[in-house]
Amino acid sequence: MSTIETSAIETSAIESSAIESSTIESDFLGSLLTPAADAGEHHDAWLKARRASALERASALSVPTTRDEDWRFTDLSSLYRLQLKPAQAVGQVDSAVLKTLMFPEATTRLVFVDGHFNTAATSIVNDDKVRVGSLRQALRDDTWRSARSAIESHLATIASVSDDVFTAANTAFLQDAAIVHVAGGAQLVDAPIQVINVATGHEMRSNPRLLIIAGKGSHCTVIEDYVAVGGSAYLTNSVCEIVIAPDAEVRHVKLQREADTAFHIANTTVLMQADSRYRNWSVGVGGRISRHNLNVVQNGTGIDCEMHGLAMISGRQLADTHSSVDHAFAHGGSRQVHKTIAGGSAHAVFNGKILVREGAQQTNSSQQSRNLLLSPRATVDTKPQLEIFADDVKCAHGATVGQMDADEVFYLKSRGLSEAAARNLLTYAFAKEVVEHIPVASVVSVLESHILEQTRNKEA
Repeated sequence: MSTIETSAIETSAIESSAIESSTIESDFLGSLLTPAADAGEHHDAWLKARRASALERASALSVPTTRDEDWRFTDLSSLYRLQLKPAQAVGQVDSAVLKTLMFPEATTRLVFVDGHFNTAATSIVNDDKVRVGSLRQALRDDTWRSARSAIESHLATIASVSDDVFTAANTAFLQDAAIVHVAGGAQLVDAPIQVINVATGHEMRSNPRLLIIAGKGSHCTVIEDYVAVGGSAYLTNSVCEIVIAPDAEVRHVKLQREADTAFHIANTTVLMQADSRYRNWSVGVGGRISRHNLNVVQNGTGIDCEMHGLAMISGRQLADTHSSVDHAFAHGGSRQVHKTIAGGSAHAVFNGKILVREGAQQTNSSQQSRNLLLSPRATVDTKPQLEIFADDVKCAHGATVGQMDADEVFYLKSRGLSEAAARNLLTYAFAKEVVEHIPVASVVSVLESHILEQTRNKEA
């Protein structure tokens, strides 16, 4: 066979593969934009208009591939080959199992199963200043009347659908959502709110949605929790929108502890106003492939935010975190520490961007990506970024990737610990730095137990 003939065969094979991939991606997009059979319509014109606009935009987009710069390390082709059905109704979850997922400090809990509100498992404590419930309740219950204008102003307006097909699809089929509305001056310092999103894992796709509105001078803590009770492949496509009024503070804990068969795509967008504060802890330990887009927009002076991230993965898991902090006004601050522990053949990705716009003088921002590899087969791709267009700022970023320090292991062994115990202790200490300051004691306890359990198997 001639060289020309061989080249022609190879070219044909490449073209056939590209056509097949394009077909698979197109078919998945079609299924992603297929509504559930029981999808009803809200009567509110503003919501119908936003859903229609999002569907139109989603139809014009394509699903991300490794050809896209922001996704070049995260291959979703295994997701695109699945035939996932939209969740039709509330799945059945044993009440005893649900109780094990609840944090005792959170007397107010919202439970969603496969994206549908589960009233039986929900526990709500509302008053004149705090309204917590589902979107359907908020739009129909007269006790929500004072909060409706804020919901209309912010729901499906904070998270952009312009270039994200998953966010657009979530918005297009927005039937229900978890709503947390904290009026001005309310202080929920010792009363965290837990939103539990349970996946039954029955080869479904669900679109959880969370809207947090913190009024002027208020203070609240919200736990956004994703868990699984089934083992089949499924997709969780979640969107969280947070609006923080002047002089308010939101402490936001996002836990992703889904099944190892899950695909978890999440978008968190935070809009901060003058003198507000945002504290975020994002911990991911589950999922076959997980992606978290965390975007913070500082829309006022004197704003401060902290972001703490931890991904613990092993086997063939892939965890991808993309974050962005937009400093648009003067005297803003942000601090970010993202840590990864990867064992087996796991792959971690971190891309963090800090943007300081012209005029955002006296900005003080730092970003750190720290990665621990427990296996020679584990990989990390990390890219912290600074884009600065102001001249009176203090900004820094850095990244470290390495394996366990041999001297530290030797020191602990010299004190009587076994090799395995020494490595487990050092891994635990590396992870604990992120979770120990979470403002809910029972969450810290659960995560510490999980870290200790996981460190025993992370090299496998």
